[in-house]
Amino acid sequence: SQVYDLLALPLVKSLPEGSKMIAVGVVSPFLIPIKVTLLAGFGVALPWVLYQVWAFVAPGLYRHEQRLVLPLVASSTILFYTGVAFCYFFVFGQAFPAIQSMAPASVAVSPDIEAYLDFVLTMFIAFGVAFEVPVAVVVLARLGVVTIEQLREWRRYFWVAAAAVAGLVTPPDAVSMIALLVPMGLLYEVGIWAAGFFMKYSAAPDSSAS
Repeated sequence: SQVYDLLALPLVKSLPEGSKMIAVGVVSPFLIPIKVTLLAGFGVALPWVLYQVWAFVAPGLYRHEQRLVLPLVASSTILFYTGVAFCYFFVFGQAFPAIQSMAPASVAVSPDIEAYLDFVLTMFIAFGVAFEVPVAVVVLARLGVVTIEQLREWRRYFWVAAAAVAGLVTPPDAVSMIALLVPMGLLYEVGIWAAGFFMKYSAAPDSSAS
């Protein structure tokens, strides 16, 4: 229950004085804290999960390409955690007060704990995956799906696509949308730079020598 209380803190702080969250389901007060604890455990184990995924792919790579495995595991983990932390500490802190302020005076705001958990998970996954943009760019460039030049040329299209994604997954307020859109755009630029670096870092010995 303490883990759920910590998860619900950004919303609880924005509720009107005297308001509390409610549990609509009969077993929700018992099941929801357990689900949160299990998800927190998965979050702690995420580096190991990502390593196993990359370790499964690694045997199909050349030796020089396998040098990417550990950097990608580390960067994937850090970026995902950063996205989740950014969502929790910044986006929730800005979005929830704005949303609660829109409630009519005749409405008692008492969010359901299960609905809140579903919302939080959606937002955490959205921001965590969005922050993986540099990793996706590096992998696509290293596999030869795209070139560095194409990535630069597609900048404007990426911003349009990122705006569409931000509009779909974030709450209906400008702060949340911009909070997801701007980091995605900046991380795309980081991905272009990182792709050029890792292309050289994992180049075949004969090509690097030439």
